[in-house]
Amino acid sequence: MNVIEKSIDVGNGREISVETGKLAKQADGSVVVKCGGTVILATVVSSKEAKPGVDFLPLTVDYREKFYSAGKIPGGYLKREARPSDDEILVMRLVDRALRPLFPSDYHADTQLMMQLLSHDGVNMPDSLAGFAASAAIAVSDLPFGGPMSEVRVARVDGKYVVNPTLPEFETADVDCMIAGTADNIVMVEGEMAEISEADLVEIIKIAHEAIKKQCAFQLDLASGIPSAQTKREYSHETHDDAIKDKIWNAVFENCKAVARQGLADKEKRAELFRGVYQDYVDSLDEETLEAESPFIQVYFNKAKKEAVRRVMLDESIRLDGRKMDEIRPIWSEVDYLPGTHGSAVFTRGETQSLTTLTLGGKMDEQMIDSALDKRFERFMLHYNFPPFSTGEARPIRGVSRREIGHGNLALRALKGMLPSVDESPYTIRLVSEILESNGSSSMATVCAGTMALMDGGINIKRPVSGIAMGLITDAEGKYCVLSDILGDEDHLGDMDFKVTGTTEGITACQMDIKVDGLPYEVLTEALNQAKAGRSHILNEILKTISEPASDFKPSAPRIEGFLVPNDVIGAIIGPGGKIIQELQKETNTTITIEEVETGEGRVQILSANADDMKAAVDKIKLIAFPPTVELDAIYEGKVKSVQAYGCFVEILPGTDGLIHISELEHRRVEKVEEVCKEGDVLKFKVIGQDPKTKKFKLSRKVLLPKPEAKTEA
Repeated sequence: MNVIEKSIDVGNGREISVETGKLAKQADGSVVVKCGGTVILATVVSSKEAKPGVDFLPLTVDYREKFYSAGKIPGGYLKREARPSDDEILVMRLVDRALRPLFPSDYHADTQLMMQLLSHDGVNMPDSLAGFAASAAIAVSDLPFGGPMSEVRVARVDGKYVVNPTLPEFETADVDCMIAGTADNIVMVEGEMAEISEADLVEIIKIAHEAIKKQCAFQLDLASGIPSAQTKREYSHETHDDAIKDKIWNAVFENCKAVARQGLADKEKRAELFRGVYQDYVDSLDEETLEAESPFIQVYFNKAKKEAVRRVMLDESIRLDGRKMDEIRPIWSEVDYLPGTHGSAVFTRGETQSLTTLTLGGKMDEQMIDSALDKRFERFMLHYNFPPFSTGEARPIRGVSRREIGHGNLALRALKGMLPSVDESPYTIRLVSEILESNGSSSMATVCAGTMALMDGGINIKRPVSGIAMGLITDAEGKYCVLSDILGDEDHLGDMDFKVTGTTEGITACQMDIKVDGLPYEVLTEALNQAKAGRSHILNEILKTISEPASDFKPSAPRIEGFLVPNDVIGAIIGPGGKIIQELQKETNTTITIEEVETGEGRVQILSANADDMKAAVDKIKLIAFPPTVELDAIYEGKVKSVQAYGCFVEILPGTDGLIHISELEHRRVEKVEEVCKEGDVLKFKVIGQDPKTKKFKLSRKVLLPKPEAKTEA
């Protein structure tokens, strides 16, 4: 074996080592990346030829966290890893978005990149290393690639920015950004922030790029010692004809510009006119010429159309739908749209529409995440659905797509920092965004509709959040234009698209994909400031519909009350085998949960459909948790807990029983206790004494009954 191992210092007394030549040698490229006790195996395999008719890169990026990596056995019936979790899919998307633009545009061979977490030490976070491992596997292969690239996490811990923080450091962070790039350029940014400024975001990107440059140089050094990586494979996956290209370009370019200049807001009308330009060219060809050019017409027409639209924007400042560069499409919105939900909102911007609903639940409704790395419970969920009819398509639905998971996660990260704490609002919250129309930025429509649905449902969010999708068009001479609120078509033809969400106080989340080399930070700053103005406009439109959270929950929403109790009474509330808490739930028609919190206290949460049941449950639990002192000679009313031959035990207060002796039931002689009461009956009684040794209370029922009249003799 020709095993090569090199290490790079990543700061904070830690280093990353990369080993190649030992494992998975039949892959085109494979590396084992180690940081402390966290180990990732990354492999890449690419077919030698492209499949017929494929005109794109069929790249599959896969990331899996093996349960054995953390010494765990999977839950469930099968006891083996199954479909990837949402967390794993989100890592796949981060790596895919960073890698895909760096492959040659004419490379169309099936390519599969796999990353497997083999070991985890609970300290070094594997998702911070996944992009680096993926690029390193490609670097030691013979695949053509415009990298290397790397991906790092930047977190703000105690006011300081830390690159690739440890898990303990990350737990206190208020900024979490994943940034990917090459030695020369940033290609991808995604993260959530605690309302930071645009300048702070640019600073984060700069800090990340310094670390990325070092890791890219390290990969080049690693690859330099591997002979097979020195000569990249030759391929020919596209056939071109410059003469046909020029002919098509000359025939359609100006006509495409003429369509773009019309500034039509209707997406279908624009598409129809562009199809007309295409069809006019096809109709102009005789049968023999059409046969010769048919493999090229669509490809070259799309390139001419793309450049025509871009030139109209750059040279004439005319967008596809006629808007100004910083103009937002018309917005209308509505709340309380669905009567049966706990909150609902419709947000429509141009031809993009989200119907978002709010559902409230209790502790039992939290989502349990049981992964290889941790087990946690999430009280906020946001699910994003993108049905085919939203774009006028008819196609089968086969489960939740990676795109839907990614867009939903972005909206969730945008909103979650504005939710009240569990002490302020103990609800489990689920938002569902149904995208009913889409022409650009449906994830940002989800953020806006989600904000309104939360407020409509009475959730006291800290501040409303709005979001905007931005675009950038540039040319080789450095000319550029920044586009606010981009259309779907503008997203496809642009050089950068980025989504920014935030409040009046700052940015809460962002997602950025940069497709152009050498984007100056000045341009990025300008784009972020333009996005800020757009967010502000959209937020003002939202506030016209609903300006603050509703004063009360919907009638259909459950009521939840929570409070803390001392640790030593948790057992008394639960009871042996859960008997007490189960009885309380049955008696009061409520759902009651109790958990120990960090302070050592117990947090009780009660979910009820009405106020009376809620009050009854709260009163009963507080009697157990904070029991009043039983007073001698006081009169109480309580349930018979058990019946014995010598009397019955009655509950004086929750958790405190006393005995009514058979002789204290009635003035008359009672032969059997069952003559007077049975288990479950409620009796009124007086406390007449307490045993000084056992501390047990003596009760009497008969002292509260009128004495029978004395019998007179005849």
